[in-house]
Amino acid sequence: MTFLFLSCNRKKEIITPEVKNITESVYASGIIKSENQYEVYTKANGIVNRIAVKEGDYVKKGQLLFRIENPNAKLSVDNARLNAEVNDYYTNSEKLKEAYNSIQLALKNLSNDSLVFERQKMLWNQNIGSKVELEQKELAFEKSKVTLMQARVNYDDLKRQLYLAYQQSQNNLKIAQTFEKDMEILSALEGIVYKIDIKEGELATVASPLAVIGEEKFVIELNIDEFDIVKITKGQKVIIRLDAYKSQTFSAVILSIYPMMNERTRTFKVKAVFTQEPKVLYPNLTLEASIIINKKQHALTIPTRFLLSDSTVMLENETLKKVKIGLSDYNLTEIKSGITANSKIIIPKK
Repeated sequence: MTFLFLSCNRKKEIITPEVKNITESVYASGIIKSENQYEVYTKANGIVNRIAVKEGDYVKKGQLLFRIENPNAKLSVDNARLNAEVNDYYTNSEKLKEAYNSIQLALKNLSNDSLVFERQKMLWNQNIGSKVELEQKELAFEKSKVTLMQARVNYDDLKRQLYLAYQQSQNNLKIAQTFEKDMEILSALEGIVYKIDIKEGELATVASPLAVIGEEKFVIELNIDEFDIVKITKGQKVIIRLDAYKSQTFSAVILSIYPMMNERTRTFKVKAVFTQEPKVLYPNLTLEASIIINKKQHALTIPTRFLLSDSTVMLENETLKKVKIGLSDYNLTEIKSGITANSKIIIPKK
């Protein structure tokens, strides 16, 4: 109940607490998003050669959205393919055969020089021939062993080099083909093309989105102030007011809370889903929300504006009185103790 008294040419507003139902809520702003909404980007710069869809189209996962033209990509693939052909392991097998034949020849020479050396030793033991001849045959035998070892080393080195070049050229070809494949941009999910941000013939860059795609189902993304986030839990009821539906409210429920705070805005992102959904929705519609924290019926309340420092009121005789408060919203605050329904309080002079 409210009384107005005229004193010293000014009005003094006097009230008594009233029993009312009170709801405590947290305010949040937000937007509507489609489920799994994402922005489409190109992985490589190039000219948009073809746009295969239009806004409002329903697309399947893996469906072609854009084709990007990049001459460098085609040249890279052609060069990588030529290089792979040149370094093909099996094509270069003739080089290995030649190295293998060198080993076989070195083995024959070693066998021959070994026989000659053994024969010369037998003659020397029979006092036939000179020591110089024996040393020459031994030197030829040792040289043949070194030649065989070198031939084997050359074979192993060549085999390793050919295989390495083959593997590198194959990898380069795969990389070039992947780059070329990136010129075709496919949908990452089944859903609706909500927006296309580019035209055919324009330059597509890795820094700018080409389109926005999402599922048919809509979700609510709320921004909660860091001072209120501890009050928010999954399952809480949310009252939604959309700018597009000014005279209506809709109900939703908290689905999840993202634990990382946005340091720039000092807010947390909270996801909610409609339990009572509007007939027509679009991505990025703005909204305001009241998240219901608590409710109480038949509570003793006063207008929040009559409360001082969250714990004091001013009585009619302008003395201060401490009170214990309970639930509070933007308009009303519950009084748990300190004053009664018969107490008269005023707003202090400014």
